[in-house]
Amino acid sequence: APAGVGHGCGRAVGLRSTAPLCPHSTFDVAVVGAGIVGLASALELARRHPSLALAVLEKEAEPAHHQSGHNSGVIHSGIYYTPGSLKAKLCVQGAALCYKYCDQKGIPYKQCGKLIVAVEQKEIPRLKALYERGLQNNVRGLKLIGAKEIKEKEPFCRGLMALDSPYTGIVNYKQVAQSYAKDFQAAGGSILTDFEVTNMEMAKESPSESEDGLKYPVVVRNSKGEEIYCRHVVTCAGLYSDRLSKLSGCSPTPRIVPFRGDYLVLKPEKCYIVKGNIYPVPDPRFPFLGFHFTPRMDGSVWLGPNAVLAFKREGYKLFDFSAGDFLDAVTYSGLWKLVLRNLSYGLSEMYRACFLSAQVKQLQKFIPEVTVNDVLRGPSGVRAQALDSDGNLVDDFVFDGGSGDVGSRILHVRNAPSPAATSSLAIAKMIADEVKQRFEL
Repeated sequence: APAGVGHGCGRAVGLRSTAPLCPHSTFDVAVVGAGIVGLASALELARRHPSLALAVLEKEAEPAHHQSGHNSGVIHSGIYYTPGSLKAKLCVQGAALCYKYCDQKGIPYKQCGKLIVAVEQKEIPRLKALYERGLQNNVRGLKLIGAKEIKEKEPFCRGLMALDSPYTGIVNYKQVAQSYAKDFQAAGGSILTDFEVTNMEMAKESPSESEDGLKYPVVVRNSKGEEIYCRHVVTCAGLYSDRLSKLSGCSPTPRIVPFRGDYLVLKPEKCYIVKGNIYPVPDPRFPFLGFHFTPRMDGSVWLGPNAVLAFKREGYKLFDFSAGDFLDAVTYSGLWKLVLRNLSYGLSEMYRACFLSAQVKQLQKFIPEVTVNDVLRGPSGVRAQALDSDGNLVDDFVFDGGSGDVGSRILHVRNAPSPAATSSLAIAKMIADEVKQRFEL
């Protein structure tokens, strides 16, 4: 690290130290958010720019505490996304990079495959269209199979036809993210936990130990009044990406509207009825994928999720509520436009969220043996859904900065939608390219 740079001053991850921040720690680039995308991006920057001093700032006591630690754990293959879109390219590249990284690091995963199953005749044309789309996206090993082959792969599943994706897998993404964090620290990066960013502004004066004038002109302050100085900032803040953008004087849109997904879990004695991922054929009229069966690395099987408006951005429990987050969502015209367009779907999702039997009915379309007695309420995740003012789900990646002294030194990763965990290493390469171009590193 260059002379005068405050390395190792923060609290280390995993091997957490309780050492206080050095006064006026200085960094070339600070990444805000230690989720899987922020950590992957910091790691990629460290690999490309070994001489730069880099930091990751995280408001929680550990990395991957929110979306990265509350997801389905699926390594997606890239079937669903519009051919030629960033999502499609990055998912296919990201899945290959994810498997390679796990192999290098000895992180366990299972390539258990996925069946997208048509249970009604009217779904078959949509399934065939998905197959064509997957081929256009260069997804490996895809094939259409009939009812007999479905039974061979998933003995308890019924269906007329299925799209078989053998390279879909599962992994513990929290473990992957923590491995990125260790690699980043091993490359000389600093991770400052318990550092909730509350202010970003231009420094009035140079840090006392710096002899380079205003070489580190952006001061980033946390909720405890601690501060660091840096040349550039990259935000990968997920559920808070819009608020951090606004905080830095950049655009508040697209807005984040949080959707909670509640899972059920199969009772352990029933897990034998599911071998791999079993998904429905998505209905293009509705914004979310629908209920699916997801095996987990610990041997459990998750069922779901539903998708309901969360009344708190990090509200993982049914009754979690934040007045500020709730008002933020319900006063946004974009949300009402989305709700009115999908009213019947939204009401049925809310009904299913309350009644287990309604969720089980969805699952029985695929595995008739599942009963209400076989399931328990499971964990939940909150998805940071970017929504434009016309009520459209923002479906692709959004990067922006701003004008002025602070805005021109910040790159906001505004929307890194699902499958961001699968695509994290590929997204990181794109973010590192963007950082190099914008900041001329």
